[in-house]
Amino acid sequence: MPLDHAAVTALTDRLRTEVEDGLLVSAQLALGLHGEIVHAECFGATTPSTRYVIFSATKPFVAAAVWQLISEGLLRTDDRVVDHLPFLGQDAATAADMATVTLEQVMLHTAGFPYAPLGPGRWETTEQRRAAMARWRLSWQPGTRFEYHPTSAHWVLAELLHTVTGKDHRDVVHERVTRPLGLPSILGIPTDAQEGIAELQAVGAPATPDELEATFGVRELPGGEVTADTLLGFNDPTARAVGVPGGGGIARAVDVAAFYQALLHNPGGLWDPALLANVTGVVRNHLPDPLTRTPANRSLGLILAGDDGRSHFRGMGRTVSPGAFGHNGAKGQLAFADPATGLSVAVLTNGLDLNEVRQPRRDSALASLAALCATA
Repeated sequence: MPLDHAAVTALTDRLRTEVEDGLLVSAQLALGLHGEIVHAECFGATTPSTRYVIFSATKPFVAAAVWQLISEGLLRTDDRVVDHLPFLGQDAATAADMATVTLEQVMLHTAGFPYAPLGPGRWETTEQRRAAMARWRLSWQPGTRFEYHPTSAHWVLAELLHTVTGKDHRDVVHERVTRPLGLPSILGIPTDAQEGIAELQAVGAPATPDELEATFGVRELPGGEVTADTLLGFNDPTARAVGVPGGGGIARAVDVAAFYQALLHNPGGLWDPALLANVTGVVRNHLPDPLTRTPANRSLGLILAGDDGRSHFRGMGRTVSPGAFGHNGAKGQLAFADPATGLSVAVLTNGLDLNEVRQPRRDSALASLAALCATA
């Protein structure tokens, strides 16, 4: 199935306009089809070799290593995390309930500790991370509700990778996922190997209370971990080197689109076919998002578009098939694939639009245009 070149032109025209208007600063686009990259383009002050911080689009790369360990019998979805990481939450008042948290709940963002991030001074080494994680406490009973865990859940996955394999999580993800796919390492870029990473820039102004109320029904969005200052912190070379598993990946658009082609085609049988079909096609979490009230539609590590007409709330625009799957990153990093067309899409930018209404609308428009670049 060839690309629809008119649709590609519509998408690239829109991306070029956004960059010229200063809201994306620079951008990369990559489209994959039939197991390969079929279109790649740069916009603004960037080159094909420029790398971008992909924020939460990192998460599926980490999950992809966990899937392998599940298939090998080294982890089970119903494993209690404390059976592998006995320190988790042991020093908090909620230790007894924390001991019930399962691997599946961690991967579905229902574990109950979304407000337990790590940061500089606590995330550099396993010893520091584990000391901090011992103090983590639950905000609700595990499994009873969904709320996005921006980084905490994937720090748990990182420590599980380390415990089960005996290797640093950054090495595990590269050895098991990116290197077999012929891709560069995306996690933990050494400080002396960071040349060519696009500098993140904040642009625009925050939405007004009236804009927020008209869009979300509230005049102020809940506070959380994902702030502009936190995101801009990834301009720090030491933060890039940590390899934050929930949001610190650094990649080119072609790398991300190629990864999603791999999820569509499973080259070399990198994943167990039955498990891969499950994680790319079976929703295990239908609980509603607390802000949008949209069902989460999460599998073990991915978001599925679904057939309820809410795919645009899940980051994949309005034109994908119900079977599309992916996981975007903050402030405009788009990453998804559609089995109905065989298309994979990656759009990366270093422009962090502060307007909480305009930015998701742009994402939805770009994703909708991108999904039309190949037809079923």
